[in-house]
Amino acid sequence: MFVEYITLDHTRPCLAEPGKIIVVGTPSRPIDAVLPLLNAMLPNVISYNPRASALVLRRKPGFLTLLADRIYITQVKDADEGVELLSATRDLLNQTWEQRETITPRNEERRTPRPLDVWELLPRTNCRACGEATCMAFAFALLQARRKLDECVPLMQPDTAEPRETLRGLLGNLEPVTSVWHKSE
Repeated sequence: MFVEYITLDHTRPCLAEPGKIIVVGTPSRPIDAVLPLLNAMLPNVISYNPRASALVLRRKPGFLTLLADRIYITQVKDADEGVELLSATRDLLNQTWEQRETITPRNEERRTPRPLDVWELLPRTNCRACGEATCMAFAFALLQARRKLDECVPLMQPDTAEPRETLRGLLGNLEPVTSVWHKSE
């Protein structure tokens, strides 16, 4: 067993979603050795920094951030759900470690696009057809996988094919996925 347990250290309010919490846990041992393996096999990795031993995964809702000695899970309902998610994260780490001989580690840095990267490719009409107040709000919603590109009516016009396809490539790895630590809604 790679990680025996992950201790729930504390919780704090989640600013991204009022009424939810951020769960902070500590693994029984450093987990930096498994991060390149997760980076190679999980489709919901949005950021990996090998120098900082930091991997960020998208979960629906929120994010799971894995550092060598700390784990953060955002947009959690309560401490009980946090404990369940930490346990599922432990299982994910252990399952991945058990399969390490069959996984080619991916050590290259990955980073998620910034909201400004997305906004610059949007039509910037602030038309609200997507349901967001501004194109910047829509850019954030795209990065959080709360909205889809086809919800931007101006972006679906024939004359916007180039920025639309660039955005598809930029956002391709940001689709929310179900994984071992995510419950389907």
